[in-house]
Amino acid sequence: METVKVGEKIKELRQEANISLQDMAEKSGYSTAVLSQIENHLISPSLGVLVHLAKAMEVNIGVFFGREETEPFTLIRKGEEHTVSRFASKEGVRYGYTYESLGAGKKGRRMEPFLITLEPATIKNDKCYGHEGEEFIYVLSGSIDVTLGDHTDVLQEGDCIYYDSEIPHKVQCHGGETARILAVVHP
Repeated sequence: METVKVGEKIKELRQEANISLQDMAEKSGYSTAVLSQIENHLISPSLGVLVHLAKAMEVNIGVFFGREETEPFTLIRKGEEHTVSRFASKEGVRYGYTYESLGAGKKGRRMEPFLITLEPATIKNDKCYGHEGEEFIYVLSGSIDVTLGDHTDVLQEGDCIYYDSEIPHKVQCHGGETARILAVVHP
């Protein structure tokens, strides 16, 4: 299993495209300070942030996971997933989840499948975020709290939810227990 340094990949792609940090800030809606922290691994972006950054750079979100998008299909065997852990590397802070890209390598894809492990976070984040697109979540194990606007619910193993991503949303493990979900994002 390969661990991907998404911040480094974002910086590399931004520089290759000759996009300044200021231009990236204007296109993405995130400040240059936040973008610099992402690129230097001081903070780790959520999937929603990655959707915004990919749109700003006019690339598919999958390129952040380091695999060339060259094939009409992708086959990822167990142990070959590209894993991204949400750690603030300088402090070792756990943000509450890791995600594994399951679609990296397929060209022209319109959805992004991920296996996500949700763990209790060191830092509590109650803020909800929205972005363009749709999301589908299926709970593989454990239980999760899902907040969509003013609606909050607990999903158990075997439950699923499908929603418009424009609705400010947040997904986290329920009751301090680790959970595993399949998430499909259609940016």
